[in-house]
Amino acid sequence: MRILGLDYGTKTVGVAVSDPLFLTAQGIEIIRREHENKLRRTYARIEELCRENEVGKIVLGYPRNMNNTEGERCERTKEFKVALERRTGLPVILWDERLTTVAADKTMMESGIRRENRKDYVDEIAAMLILQGYLEYLRNTGG
Repeated sequence: MRILGLDYGTKTVGVAVSDPLFLTAQGIEIIRREHENKLRRTYARIEELCRENEVGKIVLGYPRNMNNTEGERCERTKEFKVALERRTGLPVILWDERLTTVAADKTMMESGIRRENRKDYVDEIAAMLILQGYLEYLRNTGG
C-alpha cells in the first residue's frame, strides 16, 4: 500500500506518492484542467493513479490562512475531499499546507530551476511536501 498526496488548486492538482515503507514522497505529475469547475477528468485520473500505485489513503493539502482561519479555498477543498472519498472509496486526510508553495519555490530556487520554469513544477513539489509532512507525522506518532 502507498499514500497519495495532492495539492489541489484552481486549475491544477499536484500529485505525489509515497514509497511502500512510507519513508519518502515522490512527485509523479500535475493534473491540469482548463476550467476550475470541470473536475470529471481530474477525478478519473486520480482514481487511475490510485489503482496503478496501490494507494490505500489520500492526503489532501488543506489551505488554511496564516491566522488559522478558513476561507473559500478551504470550502472548495472540503467539497473536493468528499467527492474523492465517494469516487475512490479511500479515506482522505486533510493536511495543513500553509507555506508549502513557499517551500516548494525555495526548493526549486536552490535546485537551480529558472524562475520562468518554476510554475511548471511548483504544484508537484508542493504535493511532495504535503505528503512528506504527513509521513513524518506518522513516523513521529507511531502511526
